[in-house]
Amino acid sequence: MDTATRSAKPPNHDLSHLLSTAAISRKALAARVNTLSARAGTSTAYTHTSVGNWLRGMHPRPPAPTLIAAVLAEHLGRPVNPIDIGMGASDTASTSGGLEFPRDPDQALALAASYWSTVDRRTLLNTPFVIGAFTGPALRWLATPTDSAPPRSKDGRRVGRADLDRLWTAADQARRADARHGGGTSMAVLHCLKATTHLLHGTYSSQAGRELFTATAELARIAGWAAVDMGRHAEAQRHLVQGLRLARAAGDTEAGCYVLSTMSLQAYLRGHITEAVDMAEGAYERARHVAAPRVLAFSKMAAAHAYGRAGDTRAASAAIATAERLLESIGTPTRDPAWIRYFTIERIASDCSEIFRDLGHPKAALRWSLQAAPMPTETRTRSVGLRTAVEATAFLQLRDLEQGLARADRALDILGQVTSTRGHDYLRTVNHALRPWSREPRVAHYLHRAGTVLART
Repeated sequence: MDTATRSAKPPNHDLSHLLSTAAISRKALAARVNTLSARAGTSTAYTHTSVGNWLRGMHPRPPAPTLIAAVLAEHLGRPVNPIDIGMGASDTASTSGGLEFPRDPDQALALAASYWSTVDRRTLLNTPFVIGAFTGPALRWLATPTDSAPPRSKDGRRVGRADLDRLWTAADQARRADARHGGGTSMAVLHCLKATTHLLHGTYSSQAGRELFTATAELARIAGWAAVDMGRHAEAQRHLVQGLRLARAAGDTEAGCYVLSTMSLQAYLRGHITEAVDMAEGAYERARHVAAPRVLAFSKMAAAHAYGRAGDTRAASAAIATAERLLESIGTPTRDPAWIRYFTIERIASDCSEIFRDLGHPKAALRWSLQAAPMPTETRTRSVGLRTAVEATAFLQLRDLEQGLARADRALDILGQVTSTRGHDYLRTVNHALRPWSREPRVAHYLHRAGTVLART
């Protein structure tokens, strides 16, 4: 039965055009909308007949228009909202807001402040990640990574050193909490972003303003990465886009390079490998004569991850070699920003282990893992768990069940303590690698334990 607002309307040509362009059948559209509705806790039973009714001008009740737009966005690879499908403006601001990248600095500041002061992550739960939403922001930053003039100071209270120090402290605490507990503990940084809105509307000197924008850009990047870790990719996109725009407002190419490289990592994790390579390599090339070596090395490692997922051993190895050279070139004292100092030779060894596992070179993956810096489980819980899961998969690729299962058990124990969808995805990769031995009692026992943990996701 099609529950709809039954009023006489002309045929919905907008929906018809997008349905044809997306090359999706009426039956497939209805089925996908039902799936998204179920995820939102609502039971619907739309059919191809329902879609026919929509095409004739009937409007289903909310949140169906938003979900129809989300399905079409998935197929078209670009944002779509209810207005685009001829179903009004309901929920449009909540689903498309935050992806804008205004050219005007003052408009950009106002938009970021407005977004973080009003965003409700619940409105984004059924909004898909759309790789095309990164295209405009990335191109605009690559064309002009710094604004010619900073946004004008507003009439609010004066922003002082203590305010900036609080932002940097919050960013550092958020990074530590994320590494230890996973992205599910990110509410503090979101509250901090909301609190920055009055600072963005404050009065500040040119120097204080630039530091304010850089600090807020880093908070946005951390919030974005935490959302990636929890599988909230639509929310993550918006934080990262706004972070990139604020880095440009700050005139801080290093910060922009870091944010764009993080956007590349999100694209890689979502399977958009070509776009991930383009963003990481673009960030590196745009910043190579400006950014500190550690920042550039981060960009190269983001590219290496994408090359690894693509199966391009030569390109991945070249990117890793460049990152190593950059880190080895760092002298004392270093000019690296404080927010990137964690990125060391030993740190990238852990990344290399995962890259060579993806490439199907398990021996190389395990050699790199031996070079990685030891990390205390108490403070780097998620990171240790991810590394252990990668080692487990590499041993299983070598058909070494003893070592693979031992690592799998440890990874499960560790990642079971954190709130991280990404961590659970790593456990699922281990489970898949264990399938050839699934009938063995000890493997079956492990898979049962893992199923219990993963059921909590």
